[in-house]
Amino acid sequence: MATVRAIAQHESSTGFHLVEKLQHAAPLVGRGLLSVIFLLSGVGKLADWSGTAGYMASKHMPAVPFFLLAAVTFELLGGLSVLTGFKARWGALALIVFLIPVTLIFHNFWAYEGMEQKTQMINFLKNLAIMGGLLMVAANGAGPISVDERSAK
Repeated sequence: MATVRAIAQHESSTGFHLVEKLQHAAPLVGRGLLSVIFLLSGVGKLADWSGTAGYMASKHMPAVPFFLLAAVTFELLGGLSVLTGFKARWGALALIVFLIPVTLIFHNFWAYEGMEQKTQMINFLKNLAIMGGLLMVAANGAGPISVDERSAK
């Protein structure tokens, strides 16, 4: 009986340590996964400024140079904020604010038919999922491995 109790206690403590380690590292990994799409997109827009401007113009965007610069700024600064955990709550909120009009303008699946409608709906839902992850960062902060946490100590 003592052996069964000892095994159960060992499994319980091992599981606890695994969960504890996951809680420590998961916010960093999650922030990295959330931020990569914004950082790559921002750099991509810089690398193909005229192509991106043309795409935005095809969607009837007004003031394309202004909104393109704003998009790059949101993506790069917000992405870096979330990645590093520096003012991560503000970075996450900024990216949510950025994603709302982007999602409605560029992934308006209801205006399409057939396969393009399905593709745009997947992109629309992907953006909603990203907003959900960003909302978790905004609500819970950057986590233990972050600039915010380090500066709080």
